[in-house]
Amino acid sequence: MALSDTERSRLDDAARAGWLYFIAGNTQDEIAKKLHVSRATAQRLVSLSLSERLITFRLHHPIAACMELESRLKDAYELLHCQVVPADPGSKSPVVGAAEAAAAFLEARLRSPNPLIIALGTGRMMRAAVEQIPAMDRADHQLVSLVGNISPDGSASFFDALALLADLTKARHFPMPLPVFLSSESEREKLLRIAPVSRVRGLAEKTDLRLVGIGQMDMNAQLFIDGFISRDELFEMMHLGAVGEITGWVFDAEGRIVEGGSNARLTSIPIRRSPQSLDVGVAIGDAKVSSIRAALRGKLINGLITNETTAQALLKGT
Repeated sequence: MALSDTERSRLDDAARAGWLYFIAGNTQDEIAKKLHVSRATAQRLVSLSLSERLITFRLHHPIAACMELESRLKDAYELLHCQVVPADPGSKSPVVGAAEAAAAFLEARLRSPNPLIIALGTGRMMRAAVEQIPAMDRADHQLVSLVGNISPDGSASFFDALALLADLTKARHFPMPLPVFLSSESEREKLLRIAPVSRVRGLAEKTDLRLVGIGQMDMNAQLFIDGFISRDELFEMMHLGAVGEITGWVFDAEGRIVEGGSNARLTSIPIRRSPQSLDVGVAIGDAKVSSIRAALRGKLINGLITNETTAQALLKGT
């Protein structure tokens, strides 16, 4: 039976309260302030979210405002997939909400009865998402890395999510056995011709799904903070028009891959623009709006998982 507008609004409020409590970690007092209701009402909404099974540890009830944003983003940027999750106004976390949604999205694909080739980026968002995947036996899938798994100091990348996902799923996995950046373009070209590297790159071209984070290119760029590029290299890329990066590939405000600079030494799998496969970016936050918008403009991704405040910012001026 169809829900009345009043009942739908009540369930929306309950789902939002449940998300703030169980996923974002707010107290009931904090929820009351954020939703502009009494503490007693906040408590009832949280209880309702459980009794109506709107939320277990993931949000199941699609909030109407988020659904509207999803529809508008799909139309504006011709997306194959879009998911907008609630935003916690007081949270400073760069992953909360979006990581949970990415985990649910990835888990659904992993449970597909058909064998899939799934490629992952790296970084905080990818790691946070994979950490929430339950153990399952999916040895029929293949997992491939889009990014080198060696850090600048020669150690394994701390935020590599591929090996963890392989442990959880028992799927065969194919890491990229190279540093993220090499010392020169000529060294890069030489090592990319090594047989194991060529095989990984060939498999990556056949992926059914790519799931990646989207990074900003400013003084808070993770490529710079984590030591993959120097301050001078960051400034060089910014001078060339860089606003964002996906798997290390730096792009400008129109989503064009920047020529030269650190891109010339990068070993990551090239970004593709394929209507036949799903390439989903996961990112939230005001600092990343320009980067996400550029990636959407350039068709560097055809799917997006974000939160409602980021989605609203992306739609301004479209």
